[in-house]
Amino acid sequence: KRFVIKDVKSVDETLMALLAREYPEGFEGETEFFTNAKGERVECVPLETEDTKYLIKLSASLEKQVEAFDLEEFENESDSNSFDEDNL
Repeated sequence: KRFVIKDVKSVDETLMALLAREYPEGFEGETEFFTNAKGERVECVPLETEDTKYLIKLSASLEKQVEAFDLEEFENESDSNSFDEDNL
């Protein structure tokens, strides 16, 4: 599996949809920590697809973005574009 660390600013709609599905009740108690190159402890949310493990850096705005993300609307748009999460 690939291992990818992402900043919340670089999370696209597909990953946002996966986050919304994986954490419908929020991230409390679900976070992990790692130490970055500067020696700083960084809190993140783990997210796995078939071929990649993501660590999404946690910020106050991430939870708000996931809460505000309209998963239903995304899925409706994706259905018309043949979205298949198995191909991620």
